[in-house]
Amino acid sequence: MNSPLRKKLLGLLFAFFLCVLSQVVQPMQSYASLPDEVQVFAGRQADVRLTVPAASSAVVDRPDIVGLDHQSAIKVTRQEPLHLHPQQTGHAKLTLKLWGKIPVKTVNVNVIPDLRVVPGGQTIGVKVKSAGILVVGHHLVRSNPDEQKSPGEAAGIKLGDLITHMDGKRLDGVSGVSEAVELAGKRNQGIDVVLKRGNETIKTKLTPAYDAEDKAWRLGLYIRDSAAGVGTLTFYAPDQGVYGALGHVITDMNTQTSIVVGSGQIVQSNVTSISKSETGDPGEKRAHFLKESKILGNIERNTAFGIFGKMSQNPEHSLYSQGIPVAFSHEVKEGPAEILTVVDGQQVERFTIDIVHVADQSEPATKGLVLRITDPKLIDKTGGIVQGMSGSPIVQDGKLIGAVTHVFVNDPKSGYGCFIEWMLQDAGVMMKKGQAKNLKAG
Repeated sequence: MNSPLRKKLLGLLFAFFLCVLSQVVQPMQSYASLPDEVQVFAGRQADVRLTVPAASSAVVDRPDIVGLDHQSAIKVTRQEPLHLHPQQTGHAKLTLKLWGKIPVKTVNVNVIPDLRVVPGGQTIGVKVKSAGILVVGHHLVRSNPDEQKSPGEAAGIKLGDLITHMDGKRLDGVSGVSEAVELAGKRNQGIDVVLKRGNETIKTKLTPAYDAEDKAWRLGLYIRDSAAGVGTLTFYAPDQGVYGALGHVITDMNTQTSIVVGSGQIVQSNVTSISKSETGDPGEKRAHFLKESKILGNIERNTAFGIFGKMSQNPEHSLYSQGIPVAFSHEVKEGPAEILTVVDGQQVERFTIDIVHVADQSEPATKGLVLRITDPKLIDKTGGIVQGMSGSPIVQDGKLIGAVTHVFVNDPKSGYGCFIEWMLQDAGVMMKKGQAKNLKAG
């Protein structure tokens, strides 16, 4: 065989090899991007969309736990969701096969007990006390005309630090601070301070300075131990006796650091008026805590997805007397939905919205949804999303799917929401991925 012909044949073989390789490698890479784990509820059909790159089939190792349309293997396409039929709690493996033959991806399917919660929508008053005292600023102490300083700043204490102990005593609030400062000042001694800065615990010594003008000992720190505001109840889980609200973390208004909860309460609140949202100026619900306001629950946790605590009964003015199904993040779709919220007094109302974008989140993350208000009545009353509406439950196809969290400042008819799945996990109502693997078939 002459050399030019050989080169031509080798070139054709190489091109053929590259073509075959691309047909295999590209699908393999796409399969790798599919989720490793999916959670579904027992006794409830689940539609899971798997964007497979090529002709594929799916099989499960435990059809007694998860069925596939009464077949041992079914075809998987881009267009149609995979219909799973969870039979009982437990763990199964779903294997995807390229061209129905080559195993390329195994998805762990965790079947967890069915869950129903009562959607909220009620406006609530939030009273929270931090687990210590929060540093929100520094100020100078003038000991004499020629000397002024901030003892707190000199001790390395920063804005957002949470002081938890002074001289070995735990601080429950600001009430005990002035006494400790005065005693240390008169004795000309420093105060041993323990503080938290994020996840770090820091020890330092803080020496009070005498303020000649006020004739008192000072730390040169502005401190706060409590916060209050208005938000919306997202859900009540009657079987567990817990609730979730707000959909986002409570932060200190000065330092923008999250408040570490020591104690707190949510109470009934009454919407008195609304400042409408406008482009560049988000509005707000104006509400007050009634003197006879009933305590609805306590506050135990403040997380990226809201506040959570105990609640003994379904609050008044609820639109639901019984729980409704909840949706996993992978079940949420773009299209019509509704939110539940209060715009006058204490009456919860339904308002139409559109889900315009759904983020692909296999792990907890904020901003899972982008929503747009479409209800003319709500737009006329509020201009869109206003402050105080955070936590308003989002219902789609009869399922609780999430909560309103933020407004777009430049487009108040639109905003973000979070998936209810992450709120339920933080409330301790729903198991996190990985925990369900320990379930045994019932």
